[in-house]
Amino acid sequence: MSAAILVFIALGAFLAGYLLYGGFVARRVGLEPGRPTPAHTLRDGVDYVPARPQILLGHHFSSIAGAAPIVGPIIAAVFGWVPVFLWILLGGILMGAVHDFSALVASVRHEGRSIGEVIDRRLGRGAKTLFLVFAWAALILVIAVFVNVVARTFHKVPQAGTASSLLIGSAVLFGLAVYRFRVPILPATLAGLVLIALTLLAGHHFPLRISENGWKLLLLGYIYVASVTPVWILLQPRDFLNSFLLYALLVAGVAGTLFVNPVLHMKAWTGFETDLGPLFPILFVTVACGALSGFHSLVASGTTAKQLDSEAHARPIAMGAMLIESLLAVVALVTAAMLVPGKYDSQIHEGAVHVFAGGIARFVDAAGGSFAFGLTFASVAVAEFALTSLDTATRIARFAFQELLQVPGEARGSVASLRRLFSRNRFLATTVTVFFGGWLALSGGERTIWPIFGAANQLLAALAFLAAFVWLVHRGRKAGFLAVPTVFMFFVTLGALGWEAVHFVEKKNWILAVLAVFLAVLAVVLAFDAIRVLSRSRAQAASSAPEPE
Repeated sequence: MSAAILVFIALGAFLAGYLLYGGFVARRVGLEPGRPTPAHTLRDGVDYVPARPQILLGHHFSSIAGAAPIVGPIIAAVFGWVPVFLWILLGGILMGAVHDFSALVASVRHEGRSIGEVIDRRLGRGAKTLFLVFAWAALILVIAVFVNVVARTFHKVPQAGTASSLLIGSAVLFGLAVYRFRVPILPATLAGLVLIALTLLAGHHFPLRISENGWKLLLLGYIYVASVTPVWILLQPRDFLNSFLLYALLVAGVAGTLFVNPVLHMKAWTGFETDLGPLFPILFVTVACGALSGFHSLVASGTTAKQLDSEAHARPIAMGAMLIESLLAVVALVTAAMLVPGKYDSQIHEGAVHVFAGGIARFVDAAGGSFAFGLTFASVAVAEFALTSLDTATRIARFAFQELLQVPGEARGSVASLRRLFSRNRFLATTVTVFFGGWLALSGGERTIWPIFGAANQLLAALAFLAAFVWLVHRGRKAGFLAVPTVFMFFVTLGALGWEAVHFVEKKNWILAVLAVFLAVLAVVLAFDAIRVLSRSRAQAASSAPEPE
């Protein structure tokens, strides 16, 4: 089988999905391009800041495109490339893009607040509390995982550490140039691209050699600053500039696949049962971000909704970024599927990133470049994927923690005062978030929870679907296009958690078994809450008009 055919099919399917199904979904959610967004109505210069669509697209794509769309498909390739490819295609168009888009619009219509706030208004305070507790815990795991991934990469490839550190300073200069000195976006972008090239060159000649734990401490300090600093100074410009590096990696992967056109040596299907588990439901929680990711709803409703300049930009930013990420997942799958089975089995033990970087390096080498340069370039780019997700996850975790501790204005007492202090002070909220994320990262404890992280991530997606579905029903709009993925992901998640709970009990890993059961119970409780609210809404529908929002 030709890898180029796979990429051509993916390109055509994603373009058609965006234009046709994307237009259908946009009509269903009722976009209003002339309606003021929270970035304008609540503008504060810190979190609520309107951004140019091209800058916000770069920020959003860089934030959601962590290492997962690369790692997930490569690990899931043990099932064969056909089921993975079909799930990336169908999941990306019918679920992932719809999930990200609906989460963003729902958040914009709720003052740019998180999906937890949407759940609060539609399902009640108890459901919101459960969701925010889980979301904050999941984000703590994201922080711990990506701190370890980035620190390990910088330690093994010190050139990447130098380049990434210098890129942070370049981003600050870019932000000041655009927002303070009003430099037009085109010359500022060109200057930024020159800075990116210089940082890569400096990294090549001046590698920064620091221990892995030393990098962890530096990264924890960085994400603290990134979380409390106004988005226009660091987060927006850094992700915008970094997106060009990510786009370059994607172009290299797509172009390399089309021109080199490697043969897919991996089996199309290896069977229903593998060492990873049964194809259903494990495949759907392993591919993760390449087809669907609950983390995306936290990004869309955590930072992107607060920077959206116009509702007209929601579709290209949310749906467009998700489908680009799905294309990246297809490229990642190709880098695994073009290996002969024996070679794949040996390389996967060295890590999925190693498999991906090796595939990109082969493309660069075939084009007349250096294999070593291609390997370094791909490793740096993947590290940047992880780093952009890391600083965004920290900021969103701070938002979730502050929302969780909010108290009614009339509440009194020492506990209420303490909660109010943490909910209003971004420095204290960030301190708590970074402390727990850093504790896990430095202890290495996040590795024990990784087996159920994929299921937890997809549970977030199911809950985001649920929140958007209930919101549209309250508005009196048809929401069947959300009902199907909501039900499907609940069954998939519960099935995966059930299988993993039994697996962990057999292994006598009681902590993971309890976590799996807890997440399953959380999903069931929120599902019953939704059914109760929807039943009550139908009973009231005949006597009252639907909500405007």
